[in-house]
Amino acid sequence: MKISSLFYTIRQGFANIFRNKWYSLASIATISACLFLFGLFYAIVANFQSIVKTAEEGISVTVFFHYEGDALNGANCSPDHVVPSDQRIEELGQMIAKRSEVSEVKFISDDEAWAKFATQSYGEVYAVGFPENPLKGENSYEVFLSDVSMQSALVTWLQSIPEVRRVNYSELTANTLSGVNLLIAYVSMGIIAILLAVSIFLISNTVAIGISVRSAEINIMKYIGATDFFVRAPFVLEGVLIGLMGAVIPLGIIYSIYNYALSYVMERFSVLSSFLKFLSVDELFGILAPVSLAVGIGIGFLGSFSTVRKHLRV
Repeated sequence: MKISSLFYTIRQGFANIFRNKWYSLASIATISACLFLFGLFYAIVANFQSIVKTAEEGISVTVFFHYEGDALNGANCSPDHVVPSDQRIEELGQMIAKRSEVSEVKFISDDEAWAKFATQSYGEVYAVGFPENPLKGENSYEVFLSDVSMQSALVTWLQSIPEVRRVNYSELTANTLSGVNLLIAYVSMGIIAILLAVSIFLISNTVAIGISVRSAEINIMKYIGATDFFVRAPFVLEGVLIGLMGAVIPLGIIYSIYNYALSYVMERFSVLSSFLKFLSVDELFGILAPVSLAVGIGIGFLGSFSTVRKHLRV
């Protein structure tokens, strides 16, 4: 494209917006409203996912091993159960840590387990003064999951290890958190699809009106040899500018609202910060800003390009 053609396209793109100012304002307002709702929805969902992720990080599977004399303590053991050595337990810990479902593995000795339980239940004096450790031999691994939905596969594998005596886990908790994540994903995709469809429809209508207003001029341009690209470019630029403005406006509003709301909650309800992890403004907008700009520009481009392609028949 020549420099003169480029400047012509830019001038006409801006001129089209002002020529159809009411329709352009309507499209900008609609895109802004859609992206504003999208931004609010994303802020809520992102924070909810952060809270769920924090809850998932606390979900663990506890693995207990066979030990000498466990049958005497009432354990339900098969005759061929295998009692692992300390070296074998360490090897099993390394094997567990390499699993894709696992994020972290912690070894808990029987003494550590009893000290923690006794201190929490009876106090430090009782824990120290107890003559014998009732959890003798109950060495275990506390296994934290990288994805709670994969807990079932991990538990099945752990239970197949001959040295493993028992695996403690909560199937209900894992299923609940997995269900919540799936629900959030489906609802998010549905709402985003609706918002995008509405925005593209408004952009298409605006550009179609611009084409009808300039139909005579476009006919003349085509008759004197103007290429399709030269004719279409101003309308596509118009759509991109409308989409860009429609994205910038709600981003500024959401930034102010979220920043104020986060500061207010942290000051008035500081106790929430101890167990609820809210995303900071930078964390939220690190994803929301580029996505919103890309969506705004994208629907502006797609809406105008598809409309020009459909209606520009001269």
